[in-house]
Amino acid sequence: MATLKKIKLIFILPDLKSGGAERVMSFIANNISKEKFETSLWLAGSDKLTAYTINSIDIKYFNKKRVLHAIPNFFFSLLKTKPDIVIGSIAHVNTAIALLSLLFPKTKFIGREANVMSVVKNYKPTKARMGKLIPITYSYKFLDLILCQSQDMYLDMKSTFNFPSNKLRIINNPITDNFNLKPEKIKLNAPVQFITVAQLKKQKGHKRIIKTLAKLNLNYHYTIIGKGPEEDEIYKMIKTFDLDDKITHIPFTKEVNKFLANSDFFLQGSYVEGFPNCLIESCAVGTPVLAYKAPGGLDEIIEEGINGLIATNDDEYLQNIIKAIKEIKWESKKIRESVYKKFNKEHILKQYEDLFLEVYNINKIEY
Repeated sequence: MATLKKIKLIFILPDLKSGGAERVMSFIANNISKEKFETSLWLAGSDKLTAYTINSIDIKYFNKKRVLHAIPNFFFSLLKTKPDIVIGSIAHVNTAIALLSLLFPKTKFIGREANVMSVVKNYKPTKARMGKLIPITYSYKFLDLILCQSQDMYLDMKSTFNFPSNKLRIINNPITDNFNLKPEKIKLNAPVQFITVAQLKKQKGHKRIIKTLAKLNLNYHYTIIGKGPEEDEIYKMIKTFDLDDKITHIPFTKEVNKFLANSDFFLQGSYVEGFPNCLIESCAVGTPVLAYKAPGGLDEIIEEGINGLIATNDDEYLQNIIKAIKEIKWESKKIRESVYKKFNKEHILKQYEDLFLEVYNINKIEY
């Protein structure tokens, strides 16, 4: 059988700093089939903004402070490279490649959306960036496909922004690392260990978690991992409720897995998500999730009473914490299995490969 040419595939991101979109896209780029795809990763920013290791594909840094400034570089590199498929993630990158797609009709362009756009705009500060200046209702229509991370995102794109179903696809995020299941252990008289791993942004809801914990009359400790613009406000609230001794803040660590495994419950306060990677990672080590109901994939991740609980308001969230501690016997293996059966990396990588083959119109050809 004659060897078929590899599909030339380009992934584009602003940079590789710590973040969900960056982590997932770099993982897919680094691990997708080398037999079927010739893959490169292009980054508008500098190699100094690199939190994730890429060791098996070509990577190109354009060393620009903004995606807008990198567009001419993208243009000339596309002209030279002539890729079959380009996939971007995050709104301003998607806007850039959507506009570039008009100049490269033989290349297929895919935008991977990172948020439920109609909701997240209520929690983001206004910035003069392309995703804001050029509405996605205009720019995204030039993309060949819009990739959604969750059912909520798909429905938002379809109903709010009126994109047709044939232009939308759903692929959930994968469990990107090999997480070790934490041992079952009995902790006598030890404080209940809570954890949240998220950027300190308004939309992540740290404040409502802290406000709820202030009402909790139990022995506990809460670890917050992440940094962001809400840091000062969160510190003020911690002091207001006199919780300094009960809360530890860690801006950044490469040992998130260890902290998740040493925790009893992951607390999720988000008002909106794309598809929360930390929830599936927490479940992957056997730590259940206590979340507020919010658009962005929770219904696809959380199985009530198996790997977590979902609350609709502050009072119910407090009751869920008490219920989770006192009434439910959590089983680490079942918690882990609940996410691995749906989001294991082999399954998600196969979905991406099938998608790229479909877009390239060779999905029925056997390799």
